[in-house]
Amino acid sequence: MAIIVNKEQKKRDIALSCKRLILTNGINNLTVSQVAKTAGVGKGTIYEYFENKDEIVFELVNILMQEHSKKLKEKLQTKTTTKEKIQEFSSFFYSHEEQELRQLYKEFISLSLVAPKSDMIAFHAECTKRYFLWFEEILKNGIKQGELKEEALLLAKGLFVVGDGIFIQNSVIGQESNTQNDLHTFIDTLFRLMEKTQ
Repeated sequence: MAIIVNKEQKKRDIALSCKRLILTNGINNLTVSQVAKTAGVGKGTIYEYFENKDEIVFELVNILMQEHSKKLKEKLQTKTTTKEKIQEFSSFFYSHEEQELRQLYKEFISLSLVAPKSDMIAFHAECTKRYFLWFEEILKNGIKQGELKEEALLLAKGLFVVGDGIFIQNSVIGQESNTQNDLHTFIDTLFRLMEKTQ
C-alpha cells in the first residue's frame, strides 16, 4: 500500500526544520545540501517542494507570520486604550519574543527587494493589506470611543508604515537597539496630536 503524503504539511515540516539553520547561517550562506541534511530528506525531495532556498525562507516567514497574528490578537485583547494597542502592534519591531521572526523578516525583505518574485510580492501585499485593515480598525474604534479626533484616520497609513521604516533604517545603520525608543517617541508625539482633549 502506498504511503499518502500530505504535501502541504511536508513542505511546512521541511521549512520549520530549517529555521535554526537559516537563523544561524543566513540565506546567502545556506546550501540545499544543508537544508536536505537538516530536514532529513534527499536533495531531490527539497526540489519537489521548493524551487530554491529563497522559497524556504518565504514559507518559513509565512508560517511564523500566521503564528504571530494569533499571538498579537490575544495581546491586543488585553489592551484598553488605542495608544496601547498601537504600541503593541508596533512591538513586533523590537520585542525579544519576535526576535527570530524579525531576523527572518529581514531576509525576506532583502530577497523581495533584490529578486522579487510574483508569489513573494503577492504574499507581502496580502499581509500588508490584512495588517493595515486590522490597524485601521483599531484607529476607527478609537474614534468611535471618543479617544481620537476623526482626522487620526488620515494618518493611518503613515503611522502603519513608520514601524517598518524605523526598523529597517536602524537595522541598516546598526542601531536596532534604538527601535523601541524611536517608535514609542513617534507614537507618543503623534497621539498627543490625534487624541481628543477632555
